[in-house]
This record gives sequence, C-alpha cells and structure tokens, in this order.
Amino acid sequence: MPNDFNRGVIEEFRARGGQVGGPFEGGRLLLLTTTGARTGASHTTPLGYLPDDGGRVLVIASAAGAPRHPAWFHNLVAHPRVTVEAGVFTYEAEALVLEGAERDRAFARAVEADPGWSAYQDRTERILPVIALREIPAGPPNIAASSAGAALRAVHDGFRRELTLVRAEIAASGPGLGAQLRINCLTLCQGLRNHHTGEDAGMFPLLGQGHPELAPALERMRREHEKLAVLLGALQQVISARDADPARVRAEVERLTEEVERHLDYEEEQLIPVLDGPAC
Repeated sequence: MPNDFNRGVIEEFRARGGQVGGPFEGGRLLLLTTTGARTGASHTTPLGYLPDDGGRVLVIASAAGAPRHPAWFHNLVAHPRVTVEAGVFTYEAEALVLEGAERDRAFARAVEADPGWSAYQDRTERILPVIALREIPAGPPNIAASSAGAALRAVHDGFRRELTLVRAEIAASGPGLGAQLRINCLTLCQGLRNHHTGEDAGMFPLLGQGHPELAPALERMRREHEKLAVLLGALQQVISARDADPARVRAEVERLTEEVERHLDYEEEQLIPVLDGPAC
C-alpha cells in the first residue's frame, strides 16, 4: 500500500487531471502501477519523469539516494508490463531497464536538467537505474474525462502545461541548450503534430458530416493547423542546430505558444458545445 504522502499525491493527481502541489508542483509527474514481485498485487507510485526519444518516457529508481532500490523497481523487473497514468492518458507500457552507455547518457541528461539526480547518486553506492517506459498500442486513447468535450479540454490543458514547462526550462537554461531540453521541445512538437493530424483525419470529418453548420469553423481550424505546422517546423529546425541559441529557441517557443493558445481557445469555443450536446 502507498504511504500517506504518496496516497495524497495519487488522489490529487487523479482528481486534478495530473496536476499536484507540494514538491511535484510545476514538474512532470506520472503514476506508475506495477505488479508486486512476490505478492502479485498492484502498487501505484507517483514518479517524476523525463521525455525520451521515440515516444518513450524515462523514470529513475532513485529512492532519494537510499541504499536499496525502491520496491517498484523490483516489481517491474519481475513484471515489465506496467500501467502509466500521465494526467490525461492512461496506457499500458513495457518497462525496459537501460544498461551501459545508453543508461549513462540518459542519466547525464537527467542531471543536466536537474542536478538533484546527481545529489541522489552521491548519497548511495548503488548505480541508480534508469527505466524506459514504452507505450503498448491498444486502440483509442484512454482519457480520464467525463465527456467528449471534457476529453478535448483535458488534452488541450496537457499541451498548455507542457508549453509552460518548456518555456520555464528555456528561461532557466543559461547560455546553452541542453540535450534534455532539446528532447522536451521535440516531444512537444511531435505531440502537437500527432494531435492535429488525428483531428484532421478523424474528428473534423466526423463532425463535419453530422454538423454542416460547423464547416466554416472546421475550415478555419484546418488552416490554423497548417500555420502551426510551419511554426513547429521552424522550432524544430532551431532546436536541431548544433549550436542552438536559447534566445532564438525562446522566441520561437513564445511565437508558437501564442498561436497554440489562440487556436485551442477557439477550438474549445466551437467544438465543446457540439461534442457535449444531445446530438452527439
């Protein structure tokens, strides 16, 4: 069973769509549910995470520098299939313990982004494990929301929070653009692209068939997707430069943020009443 602190974090996380206060406020947090190595029972633990290449996320079995690995690590070694709650989405994932140079590179990125990881490593003789969680595709996304409109808003709020995090990270990055910050930015870009592609190919055509009065709004949103694709491409190009200038990256992120927020507000204004209306 989780301790009282973890239990409170878990309850707040689920009640507020992934947002929590206290030491996790303003950070990236997920809930990891593992299967007990000895008992077979389910155990849920709140953990900070880092985005990774290829759609994975990384967690670190630090236990705040304790001499032994945390119980959740032993659980996922015994049972690598886990459940991840990422605020908006819940999905099954395969856990892979990184080894050798791959582990060292990932941990170095984590330390670069937050020196606290280095402090945890200094407290213990064990090597802190780094674990990659890769989603197992399983049909439509599982979104924690009470209605289709609430689901759309929840996804949008996830992008808003990530934009806020990335902007804060860039502001604190100093003269250089770290490897983990590059990945955070690229992950945001890919997530927005995937979301817009899904809307253009799925939700918008369906809404257009059932609600012809939405045609002008849907056309405007498609055009905005095209404009945002150009901005995302510009940001990716700046980030990918070997000597990326944080000031240029910040300017591109601010420009993107302004357009994304305007687009999300308009989309919610036009679509949520329809998605949650009796005709849907």
